[in-house]
Amino acid sequence: MNKLKIALIVLLFIPSNIILSQIKLPKLISDGVVLQRNEKVKIWGWAAPNESIKLEFKTKIYTAKADAEGNWNIQLPAQNAGGPYEMVFRATNEIRVKDILFGDVWICSGQSNMELPMERLKEKYDAVIKNAENSNIRQFLVPDKYDFNKEQTDLDAGKWVSADPKTVLEFSGVAYFFAKAIYEKQQIPIGIINSALGGSPIESWLSDDALKAFPEAYQESQKFKNKALIQEIEAGDKKRNDDWYDVLNKTDLGLENHWDLAGTYDKDWDTMQIPNYWADTSLGNVNGVVWFRKEIEVPKAMVGKPAKLFMGRIVDQDFIYVNDQMIGTTSYQYPPRRYDVNADVLKEGKNTISIRVINNAGRGGFVEDKPYFLAVGNDTIDLKGTWKYKLGAAMKPLQGPTFIRWKPKGLFNAMIAPLTHLKIKGVLWYQGESNAGNPKLYAKTLPALIKDWRTKWGQEDFPFLYVQLPNYMETYAEPRESNWAVLRQAQLETLSVPNTAMAVAIDLGEWNDIHPLNKEDVGNRLALLARKIAYGEKELNASSPMPETTVFEKDKVIITFKNTGGGLIVKNANELKSFAISNDGKNFVWAKAKLIGNKVAVWNEKVPNPIMVRYAWDNNPADANLFSKEGLPASPFEVKK
Repeated sequence: MNKLKIALIVLLFIPSNIILSQIKLPKLISDGVVLQRNEKVKIWGWAAPNESIKLEFKTKIYTAKADAEGNWNIQLPAQNAGGPYEMVFRATNEIRVKDILFGDVWICSGQSNMELPMERLKEKYDAVIKNAENSNIRQFLVPDKYDFNKEQTDLDAGKWVSADPKTVLEFSGVAYFFAKAIYEKQQIPIGIINSALGGSPIESWLSDDALKAFPEAYQESQKFKNKALIQEIEAGDKKRNDDWYDVLNKTDLGLENHWDLAGTYDKDWDTMQIPNYWADTSLGNVNGVVWFRKEIEVPKAMVGKPAKLFMGRIVDQDFIYVNDQMIGTTSYQYPPRRYDVNADVLKEGKNTISIRVINNAGRGGFVEDKPYFLAVGNDTIDLKGTWKYKLGAAMKPLQGPTFIRWKPKGLFNAMIAPLTHLKIKGVLWYQGESNAGNPKLYAKTLPALIKDWRTKWGQEDFPFLYVQLPNYMETYAEPRESNWAVLRQAQLETLSVPNTAMAVAIDLGEWNDIHPLNKEDVGNRLALLARKIAYGEKELNASSPMPETTVFEKDKVIITFKNTGGGLIVKNANELKSFAISNDGKNFVWAKAKLIGNKVAVWNEKVPNPIMVRYAWDNNPADANLFSKEGLPASPFEVKK
């Protein structure tokens, strides 16, 4: 065996950091980084064991020596807001980190409503996006990843990006509006670290230590340390999914007979009003694929120009064709359908739109109260109304995947642990939808997460600001039980944890969309809270009205509110609504309510000796109308005698 082969074999058994004998920085400490002002700053990284490291910063030299495992860190004195600066690291290699700012760093985490990017909001906030140029607002987007075996020390990828009309499209909408509002007030750099993942339950963001208080979740997290099990589950999920779609595509009459083409014979097709669900037609609640067709008349003025096709939201997957040309596809139900139509597609007179809709479970179709139209400039053609439809293939429902990435502690280990060396100003949290199945447990898991993260960061009292679940789903005529209401109550009760604040969003949701578009008001309400508890504007009326004391009398309930600001008002109505009372804690009826200063009297003549009172207690309490004069809605709540 020659010497080169021997050398290569030896190298295989030497740790990579010794081979390289070079310093390495975490992904967070890179060009454009925002570091926390007014705090001692820890700069950390890796090198060869016992290697000496020098850092040159603002004409001063700082030194460190790597330990036996190659870890090192340097503590910098607290810095005022400002920049840009440069850091030069020297060992056997040299690293320059440029464009460093000192300001305030906020961790922005949770599930899809925190993750939702400005790109999804571009029609609503077009002017905001066009004016987003601001190098003092920056985002670091943490890659989606999980790990069940250990807390990671670094991220796989990611970089700091300054806001401008192009890059802001990838910023979290909530986080961007928050950062924008704080910057406008404080005039200091704001760094947002976007570490969120759609659909994630709170347990996935808890550390191993915190999970031990929740045995069921802890045991599940231990199970998924087995990588072979994960591979087995993923392989099974993939095979089940592939087999389902293989049968679907082979049996779809629309694919076989080219129903995407404009010349398709459709005289015998049934008709359906769009938006709607085909379960409400003679077709019934079938799964599989259904084809839709509509002919529209396009005037000469709209021909020869690029167009935009808006098809609301479609459950679940769609393939859309205009005049025989496929113009786009979306693979799952939540994104808005917004498709570009090239200038050569439309023609004067009759044009045909064909849509192949695949629905693998539940009710398939077109979501109501969404935009359905074709636009060329300011000219539009309404696409709501009568469409022709025909079943392409009927299938049994497809069992969903396991979503291993949502299992307990996986996201903490991979997406939060690597951030905990970095000093921060505080945390923004928007999550809870995925825990609505067991909402009472949330009253324990949310405080546990706050304590867990503060411990891991070594910052025992950083501000933790969170969003209460907004209104969502249908509105009901009578009082009823609601898991979303119970979870909102858990969020309300979590305010007992010191240095927390809650943005009430009960007026910002959409009945038909779990991802409401109004992220500006959410971000602004979080910014109001931050201004008060993080930036010291103690006199600011930042919080929503909430019950402070409740007196149960024989014939009524008197609720005294706090956070009333300039006073309480009844918004857009002559009387208060959405209050309900009960004298047994089980059966509730609507109650009359009267505003008396910062108090509300609640009663129903048929309910003597009430023992419970509720406000806005439903998934979507659309008529909740108690507000402060500052425009902040009262929090939904339940109070027991």
